[in-house]
Amino acid sequence: MSIVTSPHTPVTHDPADVGGTFDSKSDSVSDGKAKRTTAFIAEIRKDEPLVTKRELWSYYLYYNGDNGSGPYSYTQTLFQNIATAAGYDPVSGPGSSCLADTASGQCVLPWMGGTKSVSSIILVANGVSFAIMTVLFTSISSAGDYGTFGRWLLFVVTAICWASQYACMSLTSPDRWKLAMMLYIIGYVTYGATLIFYAAVFPRLARNTPRTRKLRDKYENGEISLEEYELGESMEKNRISNISLAHSNVGWVTTFALNLALLIPPKTANDPKVQNYTVAMDNSYWVILGVWWFIFQLPRPGPPLPKGEHYLTIGWKQVWAALKTYKQLPYTFVYLVAFFLLADGFNTTGTLIAICQNDKFHFSFLEQTYLGLTQGITSIFSTLGLWYIQRYWKISTKKMFSINIIVTTLLPLWGMIGIWTDKFGFHNAWEFWAYNVIAGLFQIPYYSYSQTMMAELSPPGFDNMFFGLFGLSNRASSLIGPNVIQAIIDKTNNNWQGFPFLFALCMSASLVIWFGVNVTKGRRDAVRWAVAQRGG
Repeated sequence: MSIVTSPHTPVTHDPADVGGTFDSKSDSVSDGKAKRTTAFIAEIRKDEPLVTKRELWSYYLYYNGDNGSGPYSYTQTLFQNIATAAGYDPVSGPGSSCLADTASGQCVLPWMGGTKSVSSIILVANGVSFAIMTVLFTSISSAGDYGTFGRWLLFVVTAICWASQYACMSLTSPDRWKLAMMLYIIGYVTYGATLIFYAAVFPRLARNTPRTRKLRDKYENGEISLEEYELGESMEKNRISNISLAHSNVGWVTTFALNLALLIPPKTANDPKVQNYTVAMDNSYWVILGVWWFIFQLPRPGPPLPKGEHYLTIGWKQVWAALKTYKQLPYTFVYLVAFFLLADGFNTTGTLIAICQNDKFHFSFLEQTYLGLTQGITSIFSTLGLWYIQRYWKISTKKMFSINIIVTTLLPLWGMIGIWTDKFGFHNAWEFWAYNVIAGLFQIPYYSYSQTMMAELSPPGFDNMFFGLFGLSNRASSLIGPNVIQAIIDKTNNNWQGFPFLFALCMSASLVIWFGVNVTKGRRDAVRWAVAQRGG
């Protein structure tokens, strides 16, 4: 093996320049003649343009707008509010109101010849969303690595998400709860897709910044070791990922602050459509900031689509091909499997806590805005603070990610307490305030470090393909959680009974990531695999 600067140009370095060789089990091999060390670094095409400040800022601004306040936060509350208004109290029978002062706290809607609780219907909507994402990410994510398809893919899903958010202006009466469910699913699916296809861009950006190019030149000239180059590229990935997440948090805070202009003044606060206006305003914020990425993104097309292949089918073929080579990418696939479980626990825990929070605060957009501001402000300080700590002490991505994993595991554990007592376990207003502070400080950076881990373990040049698998783990994994939890809630009529299952998911995933993923070996495995696939 040799250090490869392009798929067709192998370059061998002296052992003193390269800190060790590698296969999936060992960092050294012998060529049969003399002991020498070899390794791989990521390919950078010399004709790819350097990342400009304007391009990088437009990338950050897109995520500033795509902060989730509409499709992830307010739209679910709007859907739950309309569904609750349309439902009835099963204790009092059909015709009763779930919002009456004498209501039992239970609320059901007609569902497939019977009834189903509103909480379960929301979880079913999430399950349907994740099923659609499974098909979407598997079918077309890999196609984004060819030509300019990835660029248009992000644009299309973004435009659909924008349209679905503006369509929420039509949700003005309880009898439209089915339409609310449909728009929620469309918005949630396309929002999830924007996150994945947006994240798939940043590894290529990180490989083409002036800093990384300079590091690569030093490495190729023998001025720095392989380990120094890998650390420098890893820090650059973390820099872009953390700054983009900080922008998302800034956008979250900004939109929630702007929403107060609608939710506080009595004239607008008492308007029956104030929730619809809030969703529309947040979406407009995203449109204004997000459109610049599609204007200023520089062309870095992938190879042409192979002859005889189609954009709608090549994804399935490549995913199958990738799965068959799991032995060559052991740490990549161990991470994907573990993240499948972790994401299921993380996403479903967030949904279940949001359901409890909405019930506690009676679907108040104003109260939700205050809680969202709390989480957003703390997350800005957390993201930048953790990035400073990581950069100063050169801490690995995996160790930083472990902080997020611990908190993610403790949250459903706390919710479990609510099964046996009403004094703790997400029953009190102060707990939801505490949750938003803790989530902002220690859990929100999860998004940054989880995707940076994926970037570290993804074969260069196959970013859309493996981020599609990452998206499959991140979103489609939650086919399991929402369906299991809604079945538990239907059987027990107790939202808190879902937390033990979520705690088990998060704990098992945490142990696998900590003890089963070697990022350094996985990174080198990924580069070697990419070179082999390109015919190097």
